[in-house]
Amino acid sequence: MKKLITLAAVALVALNSCNLDINDDPNYPSGPQVTPEKMLPSAENAIADVLGDQMFTYAGFFSQYFEQRPEQNQYNNLAELNIDESSSIFDRCYRMLYAGALKDLQVIMEKSPNKANHYVCTVLRVWAFQLIVDNFSDAPYSEALMGQANPTPKWEDGKTVLMGVLDELDKAEANLGDASMNLDDPLMGKKLSQWKGFANALRLRIYMRFIDGGIDVASYTQKVKDLVAANAFFKGDVKFDVYTNAEKQYNPWYGAIFALRANNFAAAYPIVEYYKANNDPRISYAIAKMSTGNYVGQLPGSKVSMKEWRNNLGWKNENVSRIGIGVMAAKPVYVFSASELNFLLAEVQLRFNNDAAKAKEAYEAGVTADFAFRGMEGKAAAFLKTDAVKFDGKTTDEQLHLVYMQKWAAFFMCNHMEAWSEIRRTDVPKTSTKTAKQIFDGDAYTPGELIVPAVNHIQVGGLAKRLPYPQDARKYNKTNTPPEKKLSDPVFWDVK
Repeated sequence: MKKLITLAAVALVALNSCNLDINDDPNYPSGPQVTPEKMLPSAENAIADVLGDQMFTYAGFFSQYFEQRPEQNQYNNLAELNIDESSSIFDRCYRMLYAGALKDLQVIMEKSPNKANHYVCTVLRVWAFQLIVDNFSDAPYSEALMGQANPTPKWEDGKTVLMGVLDELDKAEANLGDASMNLDDPLMGKKLSQWKGFANALRLRIYMRFIDGGIDVASYTQKVKDLVAANAFFKGDVKFDVYTNAEKQYNPWYGAIFALRANNFAAAYPIVEYYKANNDPRISYAIAKMSTGNYVGQLPGSKVSMKEWRNNLGWKNENVSRIGIGVMAAKPVYVFSASELNFLLAEVQLRFNNDAAKAKEAYEAGVTADFAFRGMEGKAAAFLKTDAVKFDGKTTDEQLHLVYMQKWAAFFMCNHMEAWSEIRRTDVPKTSTKTAKQIFDGDAYTPGELIVPAVNHIQVGGLAKRLPYPQDARKYNKTNTPPEKKLSDPVFWDVK
């Protein structure tokens, strides 16, 4: 297994070292020596790497888990939402997903007649395109990966892209029969039952985007209810678990920080205040106490402003809790956690099935799974009995809000990209009506509400709704890359 992951890493290093468009990489290994068996680990690794590294960082800021530490400057632009196409925030992800993972999957499907292999590759395509669409709202799809036959593929709207890959998935599943995999598979260990469960979870995730985006609501609501009734989901967590606590074998996010020999992440005020308000023991998982024994989160985008607000007393690293990065050294990349799945099930039971009992069961399973993720299994039961987070004794709307808030709390240091997407889909946590300065001055604040950054480069105000298109797309496909978008422009399913 380590040899396979090493091969995957070598391929990714080669990929990242060259300038390329999304269709063709002249340095990419090809020919008969590259077999499908060696390529699936590379494809899985590529998608996990972007989810677990770059997306983990920028979505951590957008979800208001992270802030820039006062005495460092690496992430000032993320904290202040000073991002446009020239920022190249997604360019490496773009290359790795298209010229890396999706190209790998295409080659596997061309070289292998095995129907199970095709099915697994299709599931991974759904996952990859879901991530791309959640960032940009649209993507090169039907004309992508054609090489020199079409070096400037058209971009298609996200609805078309996601419906397209879901249709691919339905067809691949219908053709599966009793086939079994013959590819090396570090993600699922060749367990087709897990792949099918993952596919159904991806369907559920995307269908919920469609429903809240107002797309064929009745049809997708029924599809969601059918999925939940069938209960054919994965067991445990879907996670890319190949990392160790050793240099060059670290979790990708931790490895990037280790290479810099610097931790530039402070804990953000909203997540700290939400944990504190609920006496939530999970606050100790990856947030460091101050020398005073307290936890202090930094108000979003306030690193510079704090010095003025504090009457020039200064604002130092010692004034705010840092993120405890050590927990991530050998942490898997969580693709779809048990907690996320259970929170989605709880939402469906509340919204569509009017079944509070099953919703409670799923909600408590989601919280319990997250405590287990953090090594705190023994503390979940007592926590769930506290007034703030217990399910009973609340209205349906309050229960649904609780599900959403606890999902946000559970995504911290687990899957920041999904946290950002779910914030946009559900509008929970909602954005506070108070400014960062008003909160600093002591105005009433509801713990957990998001806060517009004190320094905010989004001209119309508010928070990040999408990413700008990759600079590589503009450079290599100027003809068909859509006009530049702003961070305030929502993706197609974000209509609330």
